[in-house]
Amino acid sequence: MKLHFAQNVNMAGSSMQFFCEICQKLRSMTGRRVEEHFNLERTTVSTIFYVFGVAIVCVVSWISVNLRSITRLSTDTAPHEMLTFGERSLRFAAVPNPKPVSTETEAILLSGEAAAALHMALKMNEEGKSGKALKLFQQAMKLSPNNPDVLNSYGEFLEHEKLVEAENLYTRALINDPSHGRALANRQRTFPKVQKLDQDMLARIDNKRYRLYNIPEENAALQRAMKEAYYQHIHHTTAIEGNTMTLSMARAVVETKMAIHGKSILEHNEILGLDEALKYINTTLVQEKCSITVKNVIEIHRRVLGHAHPLEAGQFRNTQVFVGNHVPPHPTDVERFMNEFDSWLSSPTIRNLHPIEFAALAHYRLVYIHPFTDGNGRTARLLMNLILMRAGFPPVTIQVSERHNYYECLQDANRGDVRPFIRFVAKCAERTLDEYLSATTIYPVKHYTSRGLDYTNHLKRLDTLTLTK
Repeated sequence: MKLHFAQNVNMAGSSMQFFCEICQKLRSMTGRRVEEHFNLERTTVSTIFYVFGVAIVCVVSWISVNLRSITRLSTDTAPHEMLTFGERSLRFAAVPNPKPVSTETEAILLSGEAAAALHMALKMNEEGKSGKALKLFQQAMKLSPNNPDVLNSYGEFLEHEKLVEAENLYTRALINDPSHGRALANRQRTFPKVQKLDQDMLARIDNKRYRLYNIPEENAALQRAMKEAYYQHIHHTTAIEGNTMTLSMARAVVETKMAIHGKSILEHNEILGLDEALKYINTTLVQEKCSITVKNVIEIHRRVLGHAHPLEAGQFRNTQVFVGNHVPPHPTDVERFMNEFDSWLSSPTIRNLHPIEFAALAHYRLVYIHPFTDGNGRTARLLMNLILMRAGFPPVTIQVSERHNYYECLQDANRGDVRPFIRFVAKCAERTLDEYLSATTIYPVKHYTSRGLDYTNHLKRLDTLTLTK
């Protein structure tokens, strides 16, 4: 009896203990579920508030952008800026800088960052850390490229080593803010020096032109150089526009009229079109005594695009085109601008300019108007060379490696200063003259020893890089 009672007590105790454990587990599970439910509700509320905030920001941004586009109904007309290259004054319309697409807040932030970078650049320059100062100046220029304070301070930093570039920065600062006192004083101080450098450059180029003119046309070396320059011009002027053919490929297409494996029909037709345009200039337009007209430009373009786009060849565009940040005139205004360009080409004042100035300005005016749907750059470079060839210069080749500098100089002209582009054309012309003079000069047998490249060591070094060594 006692034994049974003890067993019952033990069983009751274990049952109570088991029941307590079950109650604790149920309590802990209920607590976790309540906590998870609370967290879920809190996450849902946070998500709703986040989405609602993003929607408010989007609506406010949309309203601000549309209000800016509505209120901006009129565009400012840029004044004419008188700049001088060499001994002559060149008058042209200073093109207004396009306003950024960013919002006013972003513009203010960029301006503040540019001011901070400029302050640090000036501080680094005062401490003698020119390397860090240069990087900070370049950063400020990227953040705010039209800020007159940044342009003027960067010009002052570069003036001792790069006088021409510094004067160009002062000019850009005055184009953006004509009342900037420091930029005006800096430009008045540096302009005579830069003008003298430009005059010396043109005189040096003229001297090389006379030296080349005295070489007989029957000179075998001159004929080889002219033939090579012909293919070089075809290759580089098409490569600037994106043609992927190499120099040897372009030469093979012109000489054999055979197709190159892996190259498109369009690229073949671009090569053939430029070949026909060059032949037309060499055999017809160079020999004429009358002034160049827009009709000649149209005939050049007709041959440039005659193979690639025959329906557009020699026809003014009837649609609006966009060239980077530059927006050319409306299609309805193209004919009027080209008529003005025709009068400009025959103007006695313009024709009395130095041939390099005349050629560069004609090139820029044509690409600025952009009268054709395609082929404007190639036609403009051919027009530039036509003017130079009539003045006794060889045709100038703008190499594909110079494409970035070429477009940057055109962009400077769009900002209101065309002189960097004239200097770029002058440098290309001088390089071309040097190549012709070098090809037609008879050197002594041991002349190579004074040159920079060590040919002997170069050839010996190649012997150690064969496949078996």
